[in-house]
Amino acid sequence: MSKPERSGTRGFAHLAEVEAPIARVWRALTDPALIRIWSGGAAEIDARKGGHYRLDARGAGLREAHIDIFDVNRRLRLIYLTGPDMPPINSAIVDDFLLDVRDGSNMTSLRLLGSGIPEAKAWDQAYMRMRVGWERYLSRIKLTLENPPQPKKERAKPVDPPLPGLDY
Repeated sequence: MSKPERSGTRGFAHLAEVEAPIARVWRALTDPALIRIWSGGAAEIDARKGGHYRLDARGAGLREAHIDIFDVNRRLRLIYLTGPDMPPINSAIVDDFLLDVRDGSNMTSLRLLGSGIPEAKAWDQAYMRMRVGWERYLSRIKLTLENPPQPKKERAKPVDPPLPGLDY
C-alpha cells in the first residue's frame, strides 16, 4: 500500500537580529549592489509596489517575483512567479520580510515568513532549497551589515637598498 499524495501547503520562518539601522537592513534587501554582496548573484529590482524582484541565486537558479507590498523600512512581500523548472502549482509562493527595531537600540529584527509551497513530494527539494537558502542569505545579510568590507589599503612600494656596483 503506497502513501497518499500530500496536499496543502507548507512554509518556514526565519529571524535574524542585525546590529544595524533599519534603513541599512532595508537597503540590503532592495539595493541590487548590496544584494550581490550577500547573495553572490546578480539582482534586478524595480523597488516599488507592483515592481519586480529578480535574484539569480548562485546554485538555486533564477528566482523571479512580483512585489506585492513595499512599505519602506517595514515590510516587503514577494509573490513568486512560476518558472519552467518548477513543478505544477495551485498556490502562490510568498516571502514576507518584516522589519522592526528594538526600542532604544541599533538592533533590527528581520523576519522572513515563507508560505504557499506545495506539500507534494515533487516540491520537497525546492522547499528545502528555499528554506535553507534563505536561512543562509539572512546570515550573510547579518554578517555583511555588521562587518562591512573594508577598503583595501594600498601597500607602500618597498624601497630597495642600492646595491654596490649596480647603481647605474
